[in-house]
Amino acid sequence: MSLFLGIDTSNYTTSTALYDSDTGDMFQLRKLLPVKKGQLGLRQSDAVFHHTAQLHSLFCELIKDIDTSEISAIGVSVKPRPIEGSYMPCFTVGESTAKIISSVLRIPLFSFSHQEGHISAALFSAHREDLFDERFIAFHVSGGTTEAVIANGSGTGFALEQAASSLDLHAGQAIDRVGLMLGLCFPCGAELEKLALKNTEKISVRPAMKGQNCCLSGVENICENLYSQGRSSEYIAAYCIEYIKQSLALMTDKLIEKYGKLPLLYAGGVMSDTIIKNSFQEKYNAIFAQPSFSTDNAAGIAYLAYRKFKNVHT
Repeated sequence: MSLFLGIDTSNYTTSTALYDSDTGDMFQLRKLLPVKKGQLGLRQSDAVFHHTAQLHSLFCELIKDIDTSEISAIGVSVKPRPIEGSYMPCFTVGESTAKIISSVLRIPLFSFSHQEGHISAALFSAHREDLFDERFIAFHVSGGTTEAVIANGSGTGFALEQAASSLDLHAGQAIDRVGLMLGLCFPCGAELEKLALKNTEKISVRPAMKGQNCCLSGVENICENLYSQGRSSEYIAAYCIEYIKQSLALMTDKLIEKYGKLPLLYAGGVMSDTIIKNSFQEKYNAIFAQPSFSTDNAAGIAYLAYRKFKNVHT
């Protein structure tokens, strides 16, 4: 048996994946949760409802051409971060479904955090499996998290220790709030980047920092003022992304100063922004997930299940 199933029911995406350990292929199917135009996300009760409605159809499509007896184990994300007290109701949908499948197929079930899945997906897609046995700095930057951790690989996974974070607004929240102000559709990251790339004006930002931690609520206020002044949408979009980029760069510099030149990995939907990605790859020689592995997905969870099941050491 060589297939490993991954399930992730995050706040905005229902996701399933199958990893074939014989071929190294990863098959993914995911679907965004429906968010009404003009709204910033969903209530947790609505997210649970939509995950419940979507997960079955995604799973049926994923396994339609495979022999389920070939599935060796299941991995599932059960909470946002690997710390005590981390909880979000939407993850219960994936967890309960995984428990049922595990019982029916009589195969092992491994539980992980959403954050571990993001980091695993980035390592897998960047072909940096060697870091599963190393110490490195990992950034997880999305709508629900803006955090840097020190990851200590154990072969089958990694222990994560928080090193820095946003003290208020998350990067993805700032992007979505500015995007909605400009009339974009949620989630706004891709459209905001397209606008920013059209900007031709010079931009100067001064991010707010407290030690190695950043504060991002100010960028929303600044962008609102720019909007009221009649500045172009392209300029406002570029300002927002530049502010976030510079904030993350300052966080990175502080962490390198404190922990030394460890390998740097950036994961999460915000880090798929090419403006930030290209800058950081050049400046830090950083590791990034491929675009299809950057957003919320079950691929990293499936790969973690494989490593856990096989007790893999690179």
